[in-house]
Amino acid sequence: MKFLIFAELCNRIESIKGRLDTIEILSGAIKDVDLEDLAIFVRLILGKPFPDWSPMKLGIGPNLLYESIAYVTGKNRDGVIKRLNSVGDLGKAVEEMLANKSQTSFFAEELTLTEVYAAFEAISRAEGGKSQKERLRIIHRLFSVASPIEGHYITGILLDDMRIGVGEGNVRDAVAKAFGVDSSLVEHAQQVLNDMGEVAVLALLGQEALSQVKMQIFHPVRMMLARQGTISQVISDSGAIAVEYKYDGARFQFHKKGGDARMYSRRLEEVTDALPDVVSMLLGATDHDLILDGEVIAVKDDRPMPFQTVLKRFRRKHGVADAVDAITLVPNVFDILYLDGEMLLDRPFSERREILTRVLQMYATPQLVSDDPAAIEAYYQHALDDGHEGVMLKLLGSRYTPGMRGKDWVKIKPEVDTLDLVVVGAEWGEGKRAHVYGSFLVAARQDDRLVPVSRVATGLSDDQLTRLYETLKDTIMHTEEKMVYFEPALVFEIGYSEIQQSPNYEGGFALRFPRFVQVRDDKDIREANTLEDIRERYEMIQTR
Repeated sequence: MKFLIFAELCNRIESIKGRLDTIEILSGAIKDVDLEDLAIFVRLILGKPFPDWSPMKLGIGPNLLYESIAYVTGKNRDGVIKRLNSVGDLGKAVEEMLANKSQTSFFAEELTLTEVYAAFEAISRAEGGKSQKERLRIIHRLFSVASPIEGHYITGILLDDMRIGVGEGNVRDAVAKAFGVDSSLVEHAQQVLNDMGEVAVLALLGQEALSQVKMQIFHPVRMMLARQGTISQVISDSGAIAVEYKYDGARFQFHKKGGDARMYSRRLEEVTDALPDVVSMLLGATDHDLILDGEVIAVKDDRPMPFQTVLKRFRRKHGVADAVDAITLVPNVFDILYLDGEMLLDRPFSERREILTRVLQMYATPQLVSDDPAAIEAYYQHALDDGHEGVMLKLLGSRYTPGMRGKDWVKIKPEVDTLDLVVVGAEWGEGKRAHVYGSFLVAARQDDRLVPVSRVATGLSDDQLTRLYETLKDTIMHTEEKMVYFEPALVFEIGYSEIQQSPNYEGGFALRFPRFVQVRDDKDIREANTLEDIRERYEMIQTR
């Protein structure tokens, strides 16, 4: 498939407003893609060249793009940034600038989908001291050969910012429509395989192929998420429930096959080398091949330590042995997804729990099963007294739904009025803070878009502002007067007093008295709260 055809399709879809029209056009395009291009096509239309479970990452920031575009178009870096600021969208700015590029290939070439994908693979594989130069060389070559519209969408993929209005839900329904299969089977296969490209190939083969998907050890799946709620409401809706501690730690997924074991963070990054002690503990606790879901906490004097203490270990690449001695970590396992060749996702939670306690000799989290509000409240208080965040309420009949934030898991903690929101912009500070960002624009998810819902300036110390400036300065996409806008990557936990309707933000809501709580380095932006979450909380308060 010519990449130009792909880019023109993206351009067409970007101009469509209706979801059903998008699915109709996308399904027709998917049906026409050759088998050898199908997986790549689906991944790229989502702006994700590699499956989530894959260790391959592009790791391209705006500054590298500025340098490449400057080289190819014959402009200086400041000229590229100036043009971007006037357009407001790097992909569109690149399209305009490539129309007048000065660096071109000696031979007329037409890029294919597989050639562009091979370039992305080469970027991901570039390692060592010369990796930056190698990435630049590859990007230079792509932009020198690409037509303006191709450059637009190559840029979007490189920055994980396609902006064409296509999310996983759209692709799921388009794949189902294209090949005449049940969309629920497509969704289930995506939860298991964590690769919509591979799922599309199976859908082409038919419903039977989709229904026979199996989990694979060392291919991590997304982790199931929880909603906030109340004990009384969950008992009223469900009767007896499982109650477990909610830890202030870092989520992990543990995979074991024979004597080989690997551990993944909630962002599905491998952290085996950073946590050799935890891996060893879990290896010694079972003789089975399995996949476990749990949370690691740091402990000192038999008391849990703050979340940030755990993250220091997760991030560590050097001096791991010293860190093991300095910070004691303990795994707490609360679910099992796979055992000795059998996938357990669709088993009821109560069955998974019984299997977990049977095959794991240690580290299963404590659990109470009850429909008595007083007993559950007492268990909740006991968790708080032990230094934990609160409790999790889990429906006994619930299946494990990777990446989904349903009503089967509910978190209960004292300070429920927080949201995980994505940092999309900032305003320069004033006075002594003029050299750093003074306030931040944060957004909720809506399909594949990020919708601003608040600015936050309180709760941030000078040291935190300095660290955030260093973290974000190389991710600037464009500027508008005192505002800067970032490549979305960082999640803030934001506290607030209430949610109000507001015409000042696109989503129609605003947070009253927002305050910064912490950076959630462990969370991917897909785990941020949605606009629907905010609407539900607002409506819940209105009906009280």
